[in-house]
Amino acid sequence: MAIESSGVTESLASLPQGTVAFLYTDVEGSTRLWQAQPDQMPCALERHETLIREAVEAAGGVIFRRMGDAVCAAFAAPAPAVAAAAAAQQALGEETWPDGCALRVRMAVHTEEAEVRDGDYVGHTLNRVARLLSAGHGGQILLSAETRQLVERELPAGSELLDLGEHRLKDLARLEQIYQLTVAGLPQSFPPLVTAGGQATNLPVQPTPFIGRERELGEIVDSLKDPRTRLLTLTGPGGSGKTRLALEAASARLPYTRDGVFAVLLAPLVHPATIPSAIAEALGLRAQGEPSLVEQIAAHLEEKRLLLVLDNYEHLLQGTGVVSTLLHRCPQPQVLVTSRIPLHVTGEREYPVPPLSLPDPASLPDPGKLSGYDALVFLVDRARAVQPDFSLTDENAASVVAICRKLDGLPLAIELAAARVKLFPPQALLQRLESRLKILTGGAKDRPERQRTLRGAIDWSYSLLTAEEQTLFARLSVFAGGCGFEVAEAVCNPEGELDVLEGLASLVDNSLVRQEGEEDPRFSLLETIREYAAEKLGERGEEEAIQEVHAGYWLAVAEEAMPLLDRRRGQRWLRRLAPDRDNLRVAFHWLLDAGKSDEAARLTSALLGFWGSTSYGSMVEGRQQLEAVLARPDLSRQVRSAALLRLCYFAKHQGALDRVREAADEALAIARETSDAVTEFDALSRRWEVAMLGGNEEEASMFHEA
Repeated sequence: MAIESSGVTESLASLPQGTVAFLYTDVEGSTRLWQAQPDQMPCALERHETLIREAVEAAGGVIFRRMGDAVCAAFAAPAPAVAAAAAAQQALGEETWPDGCALRVRMAVHTEEAEVRDGDYVGHTLNRVARLLSAGHGGQILLSAETRQLVERELPAGSELLDLGEHRLKDLARLEQIYQLTVAGLPQSFPPLVTAGGQATNLPVQPTPFIGRERELGEIVDSLKDPRTRLLTLTGPGGSGKTRLALEAASARLPYTRDGVFAVLLAPLVHPATIPSAIAEALGLRAQGEPSLVEQIAAHLEEKRLLLVLDNYEHLLQGTGVVSTLLHRCPQPQVLVTSRIPLHVTGEREYPVPPLSLPDPASLPDPGKLSGYDALVFLVDRARAVQPDFSLTDENAASVVAICRKLDGLPLAIELAAARVKLFPPQALLQRLESRLKILTGGAKDRPERQRTLRGAIDWSYSLLTAEEQTLFARLSVFAGGCGFEVAEAVCNPEGELDVLEGLASLVDNSLVRQEGEEDPRFSLLETIREYAAEKLGERGEEEAIQEVHAGYWLAVAEEAMPLLDRRRGQRWLRRLAPDRDNLRVAFHWLLDAGKSDEAARLTSALLGFWGSTSYGSMVEGRQQLEAVLARPDLSRQVRSAALLRLCYFAKHQGALDRVREAADEALAIARETSDAVTEFDALSRRWEVAMLGGNEEEASMFHEA
């Protein structure tokens, strides 16, 4: 209750003057109590006033005003005022109240120069203490900054001061630093202060500016504006910025949410059973025995229009029943969740949080126009925290773009990389990012451990997987650029021990795997996550075996496609192989590095029609692969001759006639040595083509007749 009018109870001579400490009190929810317990309230209020008067008088204070259940007292010094508040709360807490009529009294102490006129205090000082009182909750003692400065060394025994931060109180222009006096044996956790026009919130103040993501923020806020949105879950891998985006959206909705916005930080919890307690603490509720705490929370929220932010839910999914109950029982509150895994609760809307926007490295704009890409702006902002003069220049722009792309646009990874700019210029940092997980460490020390390194962020998600899911996740690291379901099943489940369909669904839910496309979906890992998965594959001792299965699969596919790639039906095969160019490359280089030169040659030879297609392949790459295998001394003669003839095709189309002649001559020699008539004919045909293209008809005639 605000205290606006007065009823003077002491003479002018007895009122402290000069610097005065004011203690204001009133009963929280007194109107509701009067309606519920009209017979009990008069006695309860009389007893409440007696307890406060005794505490004030014992500390040397004077009660100068009463209005309803509000009491105003003045003291010549702040320490006795604070002591009186602590004593009064202790007495009120120990009192046995009539059934259903337990009074919860809020209190505020402010110290300032005060003027006495006509036996009463006047001036803005009274307005400040009244506004301070109105921000509090029953059982809470609030102190102004002026009071805290004067009493911090004279606190009552067993009490401490808690800094509640700066707040804007109603009708007061400047921000007020507010403190809470905590008293041993009394409640110490309360809802957020009711400030800024009445909206209550406990949203934490963010230490860094929010960068970019205007589209995503707008979409989330628009969704929350829709009253049909009861549960909105932001999903994404560790380090994708879900929490910051959710808090920013919640802050944007605060002025329009009648009963406030409350954030519940779930990451520290280890068991789903503790979720109700965390929510109750954020809302300032105290358990009252029966019914269950979830039911008590539901009863509290039933008529309220508020936004509840549940941050980091992924490790507590067995406790989604709490959310279901609240949504079912309470028609108005909205719930905004951040989780690497959807909750799969009825009515849930999922919003996958994308990486920060990145430019196309193939067509970079000049540095002055790169500010339109969130990832680059974010890196520059965080880099300036450690190197104030850092900026995008013509010299470093390409490296900065490459760093952001290498880190998949993940905010956490970019932030960790930016912290290294103090030690390494962008080009040097880019070179060291070949091993992202080792260099991206050392985040801010006030972050949770799992957010201080990129590895820690992924560890958190990995620990939530079942043993089978961890196996599948590690094996998926062999794929470059993703794969289709059938490919994943063939390569990752060679023994048939895994349920790949369910496993992929879970990995997508856990935000470790991305699913793209609907008719023919592909599954892929961000490169930062793929590096982690590859480490796990190595730790399992399966790296070589799974890579061999992967390479063998693509060799079989390529040799199946080979006779069709040059025909009309080849377009279907070309379209099928095109998304897996990177997998074909990985398979080729693994075979080559593993000393399986014949298989590597067979793979790239089988793909002649693919690499030779101007739409899907690259003649340059096809020729490079063939040259690489032909440089191997362990290549068998038969495979070598086939590879040489394939090389002739690429070299001819690139105008390298000398190389065609050389390769055809070697293939011809092998064919005659091994009595391979088919290869001999093909080699002679290549030599004839070279002669004709070179305008040497006599030489061409010789090879034609041969």
